[in-house]
Amino acid sequence: MPEPVPLIRLRGISRIYGTGEAEVRALDGIDLDIDAGEFVAIMGPSGSGKSTAMNVIGCLDAPTAGHYLFNGVEVAKLTQDQRALLRRHYLGFVFQGYNLLPRTSALQNVELPLIYKGLSRTERHRAATEALAKTGLAERAHHDPSELSGGQQQRVAIARALAGNPQVILADEPTGNLDTKLSVEIMEVLQELNQRDGLTIIMVTHESDMAEYAKRKIWMVDGRIESDAATARVVA
Repeated sequence: MPEPVPLIRLRGISRIYGTGEAEVRALDGIDLDIDAGEFVAIMGPSGSGKSTAMNVIGCLDAPTAGHYLFNGVEVAKLTQDQRALLRRHYLGFVFQGYNLLPRTSALQNVELPLIYKGLSRTERHRAATEALAKTGLAERAHHDPSELSGGQQQRVAIARALAGNPQVILADEPTGNLDTKLSVEIMEVLQELNQRDGLTIIMVTHESDMAEYAKRKIWMVDGRIESDAATARVVA
């Protein structure tokens, strides 16, 4: 039988900004495979390339050199519209800032991106309601962001990413604005989505205690992967 194809495969990926003396190698020829159903934490000091790697995987930035395959498809060969469809239908994004619309309910915030997927109002409402329930916010669906704690707002942001039924959640410093208690709550939500639903999660973080919730930790330095190993003790 043929060997299973990784969901995400990077080969020789470089990302260079500027030229000459101003050249910066944000990524310097990295190789990386991530299988479906993994929970991966990407760590490293500031300027290590971890966020650039996330942006390349999320099709928010294009590599200068190398090959990126998503489910066996060469992303560089996709048109701009096809890459937009890949982001819309297969990837969900969670950022450090919650990016919620004020004076708009949690439910409406989650529904909004689904308009661009062409779902009917009934379908959007159902998908958003289910996503909020998965993040434990069913009872807060009609509250505005100003009526929610920071942790609850981040749960809304996770629900918004989930509502599109993605294969991968890309979380960039999802606990960066939260205290320890709320950070643990968010990590438990992500961990449950991975373990219960088999969702692939790729998280950039600088917090080693939050990385312990992942099954695998990748450490980056100067645009290169310095180590890649299973987490010694996954937080239960």
